[in-house]
Parts: sequence; C-alpha cells; structure tokens
Amino acid sequence: MKFEDIKKLVDLIDASHTLTELNLEQEDYKIVIKKEKEIVHAPMQAVYEVPAAPQQVAQPVQLQQQSAAETVNETSKTINAPMVGTFYKSPSPESAPYVVVGDQVTPDSTVCILEAMKLFNEIQAEISGEIIEILVEDGQMVEYGQPLFKVK
Repeated sequence: MKFEDIKKLVDLIDASHTLTELNLEQEDYKIVIKKEKEIVHAPMQAVYEVPAAPQQVAQPVQLQQQSAAETVNETSKTINAPMVGTFYKSPSPESAPYVVVGDQVTPDSTVCILEAMKLFNEIQAEISGEIIEILVEDGQMVEYGQPLFKVK
C-alpha cells in the first residue's frame, strides 16, 4: 500500500463524524487507525465572594487577629479546576513552575496544566491578582471545581 493511500484513509477517518476506527489487514501488512473522541469543556465561570460587613463591637486582640485572617480569606478568590485531571505546576519536570506564591497573574496567564485522557490542557487564571497559596501538589489528581490556587 502506498503512503498516499494511507493518508487518504487517515483523512477519511478524520473527516467522519461517526467512524472512529479502521482495521485493514492484508497478507503482508496490517493497518489500524483510531480516532480519539473530541472532548468539549464548558468555560469555567469565576466565583466571587462578597466580604461581610465589619463588626463594630470591641473585641479582644486575639479575636481581632482572627477576624483579619478571615477577612483575607473572604476577599481572596480561587482558581478552580475546569475539569477532572492530573495537576502539573510546570510544562515538564525540568522546567520552572508556571506560577509561584507571590506572582501576579492576569486573566490569560497560564497557571498550570491539567492532564485528562493523555491530553495536556493549559489552564488560564481567568482573574487578576497575586497568587497567595497553591492548594494542590504537583502530580495530584483534582476534581472538577476543586480550588487550585488562592488569589488576592
């Protein structure tokens, strides 16, 4: 079989909406062509929390410090996983991470990679701010909607 004939078969499978696999076996060769189904993901919507109104009652110093920490948590936003997959902080094990604590991000900043079904998907921040905490470990499985980063 000529290369042009094989290319025509690949193009036929690629153009088809219903055909996902072709097996062709002759006496002196065997050809198997498989097409992965395309996965379509809905864009993630950012969730914003509205901070509670400050209390006017005098509080002991310890409670005031706790309230300050809670206020940081209330004003911080999260970057959530738009899909289930394996979290990677850098494009390769030898590369520097996309972001570290203290980095500034914009909505189109790449913050990590999520691998799902052998597809590596670059994840954008979709919000602006400073990374204040990375909530998952490199190589960890994450669920849809799971917070990955805290941003203020």
